[in-house]
Amino acid sequence: MKYIGQFKESDNVMDVYLIKHKQSAVTKNGKPYENVVLQDKSGTIDGKIWDVNSGGIEDFDALDYCMVGGSVTSFNGQLQLSIKRIRKVREGEYDPADYVPVSGNNIDDMYKELLGIISGFKSDYLKRLCEAFFVEDKDFINAFKKSSAAKSVHHGFVGGLLEHTLSVVKLCDFYTTRYSLLNRDLLLSAAMLHDIGKVKELSSFPENDYTDEGQLLGHIVMGCEMIGIKIRGIEGFPYKLETEIKHCILAHHGEYEFGSPKKPALMEALALNLADNTDAKMETLTELFNGTTDTGWLGFNRLIDSNIRKTSNDY
Repeated sequence: MKYIGQFKESDNVMDVYLIKHKQSAVTKNGKPYENVVLQDKSGTIDGKIWDVNSGGIEDFDALDYCMVGGSVTSFNGQLQLSIKRIRKVREGEYDPADYVPVSGNNIDDMYKELLGIISGFKSDYLKRLCEAFFVEDKDFINAFKKSSAAKSVHHGFVGGLLEHTLSVVKLCDFYTTRYSLLNRDLLLSAAMLHDIGKVKELSSFPENDYTDEGQLLGHIVMGCEMIGIKIRGIEGFPYKLETEIKHCILAHHGEYEFGSPKKPALMEALALNLADNTDAKMETLTELFNGTTDTGWLGFNRLIDSNIRKTSNDY
């Protein structure tokens, strides 16, 4: 099949894709059309069905696998698909493994690296807390390895949560080599645990959408609750240490307007916020630039809060 990641402007496409999202809309002139998002393991692309009454457009819903025909165009620097034909396909006409985006890094290797960092902790309490999740809890381990770090924006693929977590841990580890006042075990433990609530906030692939509890509580609150439950199983866990690790989780988004229940009050909490923000934004730009051949300005990006373009290679 022709994967979305291989699309180029002016390509003609006729293949099976997962319909990640579907939404009806109306043009300024009152003409109905459909917004869809197509997905395969290489990524996603926005699609438009401008002529919804065409004989080539059959009934379909979100999360259906569909044979899609159309042409690749460019809008605001991003590729999109103008869909002329679409029909739902039956089981046997596709391989589900072709439609789940997966980290480009080996998941088992990343997980072994994470476990190696835990094994080097000097704090017995923080080591036991992280092991309670990443060594002893088989259900959590299975979900964590398969989870994405977001519905969209960054690391929205199988292994994305692990890849993001490991990157944040390694950034935090670097910080400890530069700023001696940082408590390494506290900071790295918080980095490993900061997004664990996402295994409950987001549903599994191919849906990868917000669950009811994800909508109502969010991953920060759920992650803090998960940590509290594990701590209750560790005899003698210091209460002050419990409040410090929980504070790092509650403050890792940095600002109230970004959904953070608390603003960083500890040096480790601030370091975690900076590392989390760095990795999220660098990955966002990486995915955007990898998804376009446009060398011009790509328009305003909400996460970056700026008009963006890729650096030129003219020198």
